[in-house]
Amino acid sequence: MTREQVEDFLYLEAALLDAWKLDEWLALLTEDATYRVPSNDAPESDPRAALFTIADDMARIRARVTRLKDRGAHAEYPRSRTRRLISNVRIVASEPLRVEANFVVYRFRRNENVREYVGRYRYTLKKVNGELRIASREAILDAMELASLGAVSFIL
Repeated sequence: MTREQVEDFLYLEAALLDAWKLDEWLALLTEDATYRVPSNDAPESDPRAALFTIADDMARIRARVTRLKDRGAHAEYPRSRTRRLISNVRIVASEPLRVEANFVVYRFRRNENVREYVGRYRYTLKKVNGELRIASREAILDAMELASLGAVSFIL
């Protein structure tokens, strides 16, 4: 697997999330995938022993997507507009394939000020039927506190 192939995959994921194509994004995940946003004061923690902003298994990821698509989900209706910038993509291990990348997510919502979420992603990627899939996805925020960022009601 080359860095360019991994970058293309991460850019595809970002485009799907920005376009709110959540079902297509779900198809990029393995059946046992996890999605986590650790607390910013202890990003290396284990979610079984520490408080996480988000610590979802596949059942919770699917439920999150269902809620986000529901018109009754006031936190995201009308939905936020986001623009993700991915950079510094690095393959940090090959077996299993572990990837890190920096990100900035700009969030535009109603009459609120633009919110900027800055940090790094950590992925474990697997080949499934010859295609890359996300087995684990962590978004580690650089912000010292989350209050100024507002609710993280969208997929970071």
